[in-house]
Amino acid sequence: MTEAGQVKSSELNTQDYEREPVPQHMRKRWLSMALVWIAIGIDLSAMFLGAELGNGMNLADSLTATMIGSFILGIIGALCAYVGAKTGLSTSMISRFLFGNVGARIVSVVLGIFSLGWFGVQVGFFASNMQTAFLNLWGMDLSLGLLSFIGGMLMMSTAIWGYRSIERLSAWSVPLLVIFIAIAIFTAFHANGTAAIWEPISGSPIPMGTAISLVIGIFIVGTVLSPDIARWARTPMHAITAAFIGFFVGNSFMTVIAIFLSRVMDSDDLTNIFLALGLGLPAIIVLTLAQWTTNTSNLYSASLGFSVVFQRVPKKLITVVAGVLATVLAVAGIYDKFLTFLNIITMFVSPIGGIYTAEFLLVDRKKFTFEGLDRNKNWVVRSLVAWVAATCFAYMTTPAPDGFGWFKLTSVPALDAFIFAFIVQWIVGKIMTKKG
Repeated sequence: MTEAGQVKSSELNTQDYEREPVPQHMRKRWLSMALVWIAIGIDLSAMFLGAELGNGMNLADSLTATMIGSFILGIIGALCAYVGAKTGLSTSMISRFLFGNVGARIVSVVLGIFSLGWFGVQVGFFASNMQTAFLNLWGMDLSLGLLSFIGGMLMMSTAIWGYRSIERLSAWSVPLLVIFIAIAIFTAFHANGTAAIWEPISGSPIPMGTAISLVIGIFIVGTVLSPDIARWARTPMHAITAAFIGFFVGNSFMTVIAIFLSRVMDSDDLTNIFLALGLGLPAIIVLTLAQWTTNTSNLYSASLGFSVVFQRVPKKLITVVAGVLATVLAVAGIYDKFLTFLNIITMFVSPIGGIYTAEFLLVDRKKFTFEGLDRNKNWVVRSLVAWVAATCFAYMTTPAPDGFGWFKLTSVPALDAFIFAFIVQWIVGKIMTKKG
């Protein structure tokens, strides 16, 4: 190979196409992307949610809530992924078609900040559980700050190198996670039998609507950001298939496993469940891989968002700076504000998915061309109004203290915001385009 050819090959291996469409010859098949989304879904949030459902509902109801919520996520994820595959662009780049070249920078900053905050929350999850594991296994009482720093740096390492690094991590981590989790299930059943699975719960049950809303709410922001991954799809059908399987299986897998483990072991503390089963080292591996595969995608989305804002700064540098800032948030204890942060992020981010899917599918898909971006307006007021209105609508349906809780639509504020934004963007967009 000539020197020029070597340079070109090196560029192909490191280019992440953060500000342009992914070339067709670099696109991936559905299976590799599905593994990425499944890996993202296998995280501590899903484990804790499953444990909570397992202790607050009977088995049939908890499984029903998980399947319904995950199915809805799969549908929304497939719609959003379709837009990403057709355009080949990230969520933040797609926002330029919706909000204008200047308006999109505001949206990108919001996406970037919330992705960073979520990264910090997830690092906090990781640190808290690793602290428990080290203390019980080896009597080492490590500080949350130190573990948060180590976890943040580890999860940043793959995000720096872009999608292909995340893809490789997911390809070998998902089978390993499944093996260790299968060992935990077998060990739990062998030690305690299956009788406890069917026992009635003690205390007040979790309502079905609330359970479904928890299943959807914990992952809906990921569906809105799905173009960040789906832009690598070989065809739109590959993207739809990967997204539906990834969000349905990825979101439900760990939740269902945690439901069974919590009922068999009569505990909602997954870390202690693994330790009680004598699976100390597997517990460490599961905790590390589960958060690593999930959280590296949060930082990846944050870096894509900030790449639209800081267009002359290399994405790797943006990722490093963003990763350090997010790790500082984790060390500072943003994990303690988990539920409040989750409610706030869904209010602001969920409407964006409704806006771009409505615009692409029902209003004006012809303008979604990369070549026409420079001719975009600086501001698109109707989309900005739809975003603000949908965020306010979500605030009205979010229970206090994080919202007003004036009324309910679907019992899932994030889904309320998505649907409201979709309808408003569709109706107003059709009216405005006819007038134009």
